[in-house]
Amino acid sequence: MTNETNDSLEVLSRLVETITQRSLDRSESSYTAQLLGEGPEKCAKKFGEEAIEVVLASLDDNKDHLIAESADVLYHLLVLLKSRNIPLSAVMEELDRRTVQSGLQEKASRK
Repeated sequence: MTNETNDSLEVLSRLVETITQRSLDRSESSYTAQLLGEGPEKCAKKFGEEAIEVVLASLDDNKDHLIAESADVLYHLLVLLKSRNIPLSAVMEELDRRTVQSGLQEKASRK
């Protein structure tokens, strides 16, 4: 694994830990706690809004905008997963399972 990969995984791990902590604290000053307090439906709506913003940002020729929106979508995905008590490790295991075959094979197996 490269240093860049290790650094990226460390950042994601810290973010997951922060989201977990905020879900336990339920502080009124925490945006994460507020989202989680409003339930999975609100978390899903916010994730969807951010996903659309990533799509729109990808159409611009502004890498910084796409990077910022991508960070938002990753955060909101992690919050959504937390709202449904799905650990990031479950998603990573699914991705790992899929890497043993080509993307076309994997897609065909879902039918």
